[in-house]
Amino acid sequence: MEVVLKQDVDQLGLRGEVVNVARGYARNFLLPRGLAEVATPGLLRELERRDAQRARHDAKSVDEARAIAERIDGLELRFDVNAGPTGSLFGSVTATHVADRLWEQEKLRVDRRKLEMETIKRVGRYTVAFDVFTDVTAHLKLVVAPEGQEPPAEEELAELEAKEAERESAAKAAAAEEAAASAAAVEEVVEAEEEAPAEGEGPGEIEEAVVEAEVDSDADSEAVEGETSA
Repeated sequence: MEVVLKQDVDQLGLRGEVVNVARGYARNFLLPRGLAEVATPGLLRELERRDAQRARHDAKSVDEARAIAERIDGLELRFDVNAGPTGSLFGSVTATHVADRLWEQEKLRVDRRKLEMETIKRVGRYTVAFDVFTDVTAHLKLVVAPEGQEPPAEEELAELEAKEAERESAAKAAAAEEAAASAAAVEEVVEAEEEAPAEGEGPGEIEEAVVEAEVDSDADSEAVEGETSA
């Protein structure tokens, strides 16, 4: 089913985009959490109106585009974030965040779909290309760091990334080892069940069968002795 995203959703889309998702995913996750709403005809018309309004803010000539690009090239946007000791963000910085900040801070309205960037999930310094106009590209600088701090140097960032990769690798190895141990335990239980006596052949039943056999044997012996005496 088609839904309109109300917020950026990682690996799905940006706020305001129309996406096609499984009905269960929409009903059980996106809609209850307020991340999306059903793409009704009325809502789709409203999105078209917003796109047309946004297009009026786009550069209409090369000279105008160059002026906007020059302005963007001189900017550095800072995003104060919460991050772990290895530099991973508790959250992310997306193209929507950047576009919103450009409007709030510089009153520059840009189409976030023209920002050539992946979702940022680590502290650091980034440069984002923005296609202002045909053959006119601006480069916007971003600083993503905890409040009141500067991003670590490139060498330190590389070291932090290596540590995090090592930690993730160790966690995956531990999970794989645990899964293997669980599988082995299940296999042992299955083998034990297969090796156990079949139904009706448990210890009690076997003992009873032995007693019956002994009784039958005694009876046969008495019969033979009777015939012999006769």
